Amino acid sequence: MQNQSIVTEFVLLGLTQDPNVQKIVFVVFLCIYIATVGGNMLIVVTIISSPALLGYPMYFFLAFLSFLDACFSSAIAPKMIVDSISEKKTISFKGCMTQIFAEHFLAGVEVIVLTTMAYDRYVAICKPLHYSSIMNWRLCGILIGVAWAGGLLHSVIQILFTFQLPFCGPNIIDHFMCDLFPLLELACTDIQVHGLLVVANSGFICIINFSLLLISYCVILFSLRTHGSEGRRKALSTCGSHITVVVLFFVPCIFEYARPPAAFSFDKMVAIFCTMLTPMLNPLIYTFRNKEVKNAIRKLWTRLLVVSGDK
Repeated sequence: MQNQSIVTEFVLLGLTQDPNVQKIVFVVFLCIYIATVGGNMLIVVTIISSPALLGYPMYFFLAFLSFLDACFSSAIAPKMIVDSISEKKTISFKGCMTQIFAEHFLAGVEVIVLTTMAYDRYVAICKPLHYSSIMNWRLCGILIGVAWAGGLLHSVIQILFTFQLPFCGPNIIDHFMCDLFPLLELACTDIQVHGLLVVANSGFICIINFSLLLISYCVILFSLRTHGSEGRRKALSTCGSHITVVVLFFVPCIFEYARPPAAFSFDKMVAIFCTMLTPMLNPLIYTFRNKEVKNAIRKLWTRLLVVSGDK
């Protein structure tokens, strides 16, 4: 498969052209990125090092989701942070395609993982007596494999038609990253069909999954009528965290891709929310009201202090 483009690199305009604001952007988003990777990897390490948590599918999926969030942010943020203090803000054609592939691959995997986590909560709350037999480790492994395969399929479809688009100039992208709609605007061909493909492969998938997740959580919440007050409180706490993360992930995704291919002034803000803020907030949302995770973090911190004290 060969691309017939004359353009070999793209210029990213970034968030702002003001040098003073660029320095602020560098500091702010560097801190956000460090907090994102640090927070998510803390959850991964905490769950892996705690057999009591790792034995539950819910925490196994949470660790996997945190790993995905750290990777997803790392596919976008470092380039944007470095560009904010660089005079030359360019990305090669292959680098641009790689960034699009990584972004949609990891986002596609996360869509399926969030759906899997909703199914896990459905079984735990609606069919508690059969939970251990249904959510066994074989099924968990299959669901993770399906997530990887689904994300790969989604991103390969996106990259195949994007890679074949001819780009003959200009090569300036009014964004801080490579994404589908900004690239389509630079293609020197009719993009109507390609725009529909993006909506079908990204927008509609987000809408369908978001709708199914909302319905599943409505079923779960409705079933809580038969639970005791303590069980209801714990289930509401867990489901509340899941619903918050689902809304934060899917609403910007729907806004970004379930529309005709066109650039809007607030696209950059929506992209920042998707790629930087949501991955940073997820660890806070999942640990804020989860006593088990907070206790495991305290135990991990205590062990680290003991080890460092012995040295």
